Parts: sequence; C-alpha cells; structure tokens
Amino acid sequence: MKFHLPSFLLGYTAGAGSVLLSRHLRPLLLEVATAAYRFGDRVMARTAIRQEDLEDLLAEAKARARRAANGHANGPAPT
Repeated sequence: MKFHLPSFLLGYTAGAGSVLLSRHLRPLLLEVATAAYRFGDRVMARTAIRQEDLEDLLAEAKARARRAANGHANGPAPT
C-alpha cells in the first residue's frame, strides 16, 4: 500500500483537533449536564407536589361519597 501524505496529515490533524476540542468542550458539556439534572430535579419535585394534591383531592371525594352513601348531606362530617 502506498503512503499518501495528505491523507496522513488530514488524519493526524483530525486526531489532534479532537483532543484539543475535547478539552474545551468538556466544561461546556458539564454545564449542560448540570442544567439538565437541575431541571429534572425541579420537574420531579413539582410532580411530587401535584401528586400529593391529587391524592388529597381524591381522598376528599371518597369521604364525601361515603358520607352521601350513609345518608349525610354534602356538608362537613359530624364530629
């Protein structure tokens, strides 16, 4: 196989360039990943809050339904 200098130089330059570029891209990728994790944490926290609100709503609806089935009005349960 014949040695082709332009191909060799192109490959060498691409390899060296990727090493140099990776040193500069790493901090950027780290910032992007950090932002993604922060966003994910916020979404999970809000989801948990909304799930708790939904559970409270369903529990109240269940209590009203059972009071109605027992012959009570939709008002507050007797204490």
